[in-house]
Amino acid sequence: MRRLHYHRVDVFTDRAFGGNPLAVFTNGRGLGAETMQAIAKEFNLSETTFVLPPDDPAHDWRVRIFTPGSELPMAGHPTVGTAFVLAREHLIRRDARETTIVLEEGVGPVPVRVEFEGGEPTFAEMTQPLPTFGPVLEDRQSVAAMLSLEESDLEADLPAQIVSCGVPFMYAPLRSLDAARRARPRVDLMERVAEAHGIPPQVFVFTREVEQEGSTVHSRMFAPGLGITEDPATGAASGPLGCYLVSRGVLPAGDIVSEQGIEMGRPSLIHIRIEREGDRVTAVRVGGRCHFAGEGFIEV
Repeated sequence: MRRLHYHRVDVFTDRAFGGNPLAVFTNGRGLGAETMQAIAKEFNLSETTFVLPPDDPAHDWRVRIFTPGSELPMAGHPTVGTAFVLAREHLIRRDARETTIVLEEGVGPVPVRVEFEGGEPTFAEMTQPLPTFGPVLEDRQSVAAMLSLEESDLEADLPAQIVSCGVPFMYAPLRSLDAARRARPRVDLMERVAEAHGIPPQVFVFTREVEQEGSTVHSRMFAPGLGITEDPATGAASGPLGCYLVSRGVLPAGDIVSEQGIEMGRPSLIHIRIEREGDRVTAVRVGGRCHFAGEGFIEV
């Protein structure tokens, strides 16, 4: 038996029981993919990460990310939360008010900037790949149906579309908070639409009506086909969300705050920064605060 040490953090929140929970194993050496997958399934969190030495010595660490059902090439809250844990455990540089590290993930090198207050990490922000814009989903009735909504619940002036900053998501703009609260995923319909477009069955819904002062959009993300009925905070989807909003002229480039997880009782605030030159997005950054929830051991 091997005794493995893990850390538990809540990501995209500054308090206990908010944000998106994450388990981080800072020493994943010698673990096979099957064991990592089994551990992630055992923890049954949205994601669990395993830290390994980098393939390129110019980088800081390699990170593998697992949902309860599969491995991901990149994800937002695991990247932000893992960087926070590495900083907290003195496994990255801590000699300034902020530092930037590079984590190797399935999409390649991912820069992460970590801010410190009083010598302790408080905020982490990842740089995501530049966006690719996929097809618009023309069948609005099918989009509404896979969310158990009516076509009239969709935002009239914005289309549903597939966008990716490393991981593709279907984006469904809704007209109101009420519609967002009533949304319920239909797995069979989601899988049918996703298969038609060759992407994972995950749908990100948002509305410009918000609950919290200072928020820009209200969001929810459903991925039951990946073992995640609903995700309380989805960093990998927040970058493309910002790109969608800026590219369609809904919001100017700059700072965007997405509130998510409220319907689950785990309120999250995800900070998005989009830079743009002309019609082209030139930088995508997603970050937030983290709360350390505890640590422990598992024997495998």
